[in-house]
Amino acid sequence: MATAIVSAKGWVVIPAPYRRRHHLTPGTKVEIVDYGESIGIVPAMVDPSRQARGLLRGGKSLTAALLADRREERRCEDGR
Repeated sequence: MATAIVSAKGWVVIPAPYRRRHHLTPGTKVEIVDYGESIGIVPAMVDPSRQARGLLRGGKSLTAALLADRREERRCEDGR
C-alpha cells in the first residue's frame, strides 16, 4: 500500500509502480468509486460493451430458464 497527499487543488499523484501495473498513462481516464468508508481509483472502461463481453459465459442460460418457467406456467393453467 502506498500513501499519497492531496494537494490544495485536490490532486493526488498515483505512484509510478501502480501507474505501470495498471497501464495508466497521461490522459487515461479513471473513475473515483465511493465505497462508503473508503474510495478507490479505477481505470475507466474504454469500451464497456466489449469489455463486458463473455462476463456471464458458462452459467445457466437465463433465456432457457425463463422459457422453461413459462412452459410450466402454461401447463399448470391448461390443467385447471
